[in-house]
Amino acid sequence: MIAVVDYGVGNLFSLVSSLRYLGLDCIVTNKEEDLAAANRIILPGVGAFGDAMAKLNETGLAGKIKELAEVKPLLGICLGMQLLFDKSYEFGEHEGLGLISGTVMPLADDIKPGLKIPHMGWNRLEIVRNDPIFKYFSNGEWVYYVHSYHAKYCQDSILAVSEYDVMVTGLVRSGKVYGAQFHPEKSGNAGLRLLKAFSEL
Repeated sequence: MIAVVDYGVGNLFSLVSSLRYLGLDCIVTNKEEDLAAANRIILPGVGAFGDAMAKLNETGLAGKIKELAEVKPLLGICLGMQLLFDKSYEFGEHEGLGLISGTVMPLADDIKPGLKIPHMGWNRLEIVRNDPIFKYFSNGEWVYYVHSYHAKYCQDSILAVSEYDVMVTGLVRSGKVYGAQFHPEKSGNAGLRLLKAFSEL
């Protein structure tokens, strides 16, 4: 069973629909016991980093996620991926879950003036390090992004990147912890195949 963490941040309908389309057993939950019982965990999220971390800390889910990430596969998506890092500089400085070394920074600081922020749309995902999560995925397939911040100083964990003037961190891994800056659940068949591979880790 896959537990999708519901901490009041983001619309989970597309993600749950994708998992069920793949025939996967999933539950949307904010209960620690459900996370403990699950085989895998997905941490979704859209919105502001600081607000999301505050909700995870208030509910006690932050500690549980950190504990379980050592023993079962975890996938953070979009903001959920950013929360995996040490800290973010989105509207101030905020501590993250610290599961992957790196920092989340404004994308606008690194790209040419005039390029659209948020970075929104389809980009090729270029694999830089092979991994079981690419079992059903081919290098250069298209995935869908919506974000204004990106992960930096995380070279050791990068599995794949996409170009948006600079090379944007697309997919990361540290131990059993994975993070996707793009939205697999909105990336068509390619995204479904990544989710399928995650379900088999």
